[in-house]
Amino acid sequence: MLAPSAATLPRGHFLIEPYLYDVIGAHSHGFGSLTYVNYGLINRVTVGVIPTAGYTKVSNGPGSSGVGMGDLTLQTQYRLTKFRQGSWIPTTSVAVQEALPTGKYDRLGNRQSDGLGSGAYTTTLALYSQTYFWLPNGRILQMRFNVSEGFSNNVNVQDVSVYGTGAGFRGHAKPGSPFFVDAAWEYSLTRSWVLALDVTYRHAGNTRVAGYNILDPSSVPNPPSIRLNSGSSDAFGFAPAIEYNWKPTLGVLLGTRVIPASHNTHATITPAVAINFVH
Repeated sequence: MLAPSAATLPRGHFLIEPYLYDVIGAHSHGFGSLTYVNYGLINRVTVGVIPTAGYTKVSNGPGSSGVGMGDLTLQTQYRLTKFRQGSWIPTTSVAVQEALPTGKYDRLGNRQSDGLGSGAYTTTLALYSQTYFWLPNGRILQMRFNVSEGFSNNVNVQDVSVYGTGAGFRGHAKPGSPFFVDAAWEYSLTRSWVLALDVTYRHAGNTRVAGYNILDPSSVPNPPSIRLNSGSSDAFGFAPAIEYNWKPTLGVLLGTRVIPASHNTHATITPAVAINFVH
């Protein structure tokens, strides 16, 4: 459900996989969509885009004014090795993703829920691996193990923003670097039915915000500085899912990601559905 494949697409082939989900928190629903659109440029290289959109509903304030676009991600994946039956070498790939700040993140007025982006250009480097095990009952167990880390630039911030700033704020933010690990398994019940499980860990570094408030009466002529720190956070999660494939090129996945409360992380439950189409 969460771990991208280490395999690359054959030249000239493409994959489209849209997800619909609802991030359910204690007082909110974050409805969203995410779509993988990948194309096999050459046999070892896949390129793609990941557009996102969302709508947030909260119980203790105004929700989003409407469905909005989130950040857009561009990606390139290069396959290093390919699994062959009888060999211990897994399929491995390196990937580079670049998130473009297309989503709204500041000047949100009284609707902080309209914030669906980060405002930052974020480069993510990833290593994907994938292997297969033939079980005694003749079924196949596929395992993926992926590691990634992101790096963001400074972001200019004005007024109410996703970084917790208020009206009149002028300054900048430096998002903390996220580090993500995902171990995933898929067990083939039949040729059409598959059970899946992801186990994840995410560490996000401290996000720093610095600036001043132009609406503060004491800000003339020397505005006092404002500094905010989110602190680092850790999140453990697991996502069981079931997949049904009508044919080798078309399937549907139903799953739920569960993240318990932990260090600077609120508990969430995220049901999701996805369609996978390969041509």
